[in-house]
Amino acid sequence: MKFNALVFDAYGTLLDVQTVIALCEKLFPGKGAALSQSWRAKQLEYTWLRSLMGRYEDFAQITADALRHACSALDLKLESSHVLQLMDAYDRLAPFPDVLEALPRLAQYKRVILSNGSPAMLNTAVKNAGLASYLDAVLSVDQIKIYKPDPRVYQLAIDRLGVDKASIGFVSSNYWDIAGAKSFGFNALWINRSGARPDALGIKPDAVLTGLTELSDL
Repeated sequence: MKFNALVFDAYGTLLDVQTVIALCEKLFPGKGAALSQSWRAKQLEYTWLRSLMGRYEDFAQITADALRHACSALDLKLESSHVLQLMDAYDRLAPFPDVLEALPRLAQYKRVILSNGSPAMLNTAVKNAGLASYLDAVLSVDQIKIYKPDPRVYQLAIDRLGVDKASIGFVSSNYWDIAGAKSFGFNALWINRSGARPDALGIKPDAVLTGLTELSDL
């Protein structure tokens, strides 16, 4: 495969969204993992629902709303101080162990994030994770007020990079995102760290990798 640029998803691909489990467990003993998983699931669901309804809110608001729902669903009493702590934790998500090793190896390519995250969230998270020096741009759906996998989101990368679809490798750990990128026309590179099964969407990635360090070999 020959690429001019690599476009990365952020949350779940470069940044480990389950980093928040430890704080969830500290605030709600015995419920940390369940809260983290429910929070993430509802966060994604809200992006899709708001896109379909045409009722955009930025990712920070969606993340906070998803947190409130997840706590309510689990019968957890969420204080305003908890919200502040947990939202701050989302700005400090740790990168996956392979990320800081892999990104420097890919310096011959343009390296761009394309994410659902709001600009403020992304810039803070990227800085805190130590990724800023390895990226040429950080692109947010906030420019067009709609979330992935709407095709207009993927067009943002082409508009910024000025290259054609076939020369872009799109990298994500989220299969729904891979399906959206492949449907749009990108080369879709699925980072399947957990050995997950692909979704039955009739769309296959161009490559399946177990970690980002395999990108340089590809």
